[in-house]
Amino acid sequence: MSVDLDKYFARIGWDGGRAPTLDTLRSLQHAHVLGIPFENIDVVVGTVPSLDLTDLEAKLVAGSRGGYCFEQNTLFADVLEQLGYGVTRYTGRVRVGARPGEIRPRTHLVLGVEVPGGGEGPGGGEGPGTAGGGRYLVDGRYLVDVGFGSTDALLEPLPMIPGLVREGRGRRHRLVLEEADGPAPVWVLQAARPGDTWIELVSFTLDAAPLPDIGVANWHVSTHPRSPFRRLFVQRTHADGHVALDGSTLTRTARDGTVTVERVDGPEALRELLESEFGITPPPGVRPER
Repeated sequence: MSVDLDKYFARIGWDGGRAPTLDTLRSLQHAHVLGIPFENIDVVVGTVPSLDLTDLEAKLVAGSRGGYCFEQNTLFADVLEQLGYGVTRYTGRVRVGARPGEIRPRTHLVLGVEVPGGGEGPGGGEGPGTAGGGRYLVDGRYLVDVGFGSTDALLEPLPMIPGLVREGRGRRHRLVLEEADGPAPVWVLQAARPGDTWIELVSFTLDAAPLPDIGVANWHVSTHPRSPFRRLFVQRTHADGHVALDGSTLTRTARDGTVTVERVDGPEALRELLESEFGITPPPGVRPER
């Protein structure tokens, strides 16, 4: 089974051409991020999110819901494959907030997307394009991630060229390489913060992740008692800013960087907020956390 493309495009408000070009990929990724919110409500109420495409279509496309990385990128990968892109799934380690030297499990899913006919080459961005190891260039492949959710997340595909700095929709990203003890180098996605400070978002290797391994990672994230996703976390990116709910704390970030914070008080206020700010109709049992 594959996702119904017409229904998916209507869900994200997209009506572009369907040829598998780089421009199509850019437009689709941005529309998806704006159109479908990031949320982990199923995990909070005690359910393991299904990665079956029928269930993903019912929830993220036909339903007034969103999802987290495994759901979002599984759905997007199917859409891209139907359009004619080559897609490789990678599991990664989230580095945001990690302690120095800490090795976290592979609890994030990203996509390597091949554009038919090749990519744009090492030009088109800041930097030399091959910094950190030119022998690791991946011709025509782009890093795509519609399931990170934060204000640092990718809004457009990033060429898989080490050292190349790319600005997309007002956000700057780059990929750097770390020489690992094993045979595969580690790719690290970084985002620029004000003052030209770079933070690490996620690391991964180019080992393709088979679907059973993705399913195990999804189960681990949704059931482990110390998983950060056992706490309510909802985000939505808008053209003019970003809104995030962490427990009972709501943070709005305007496009100019202005931040406002407020508290959500009570289950009724939470339900109204999820519907008005995030476009989510939540299942019963969701409550703000103290």
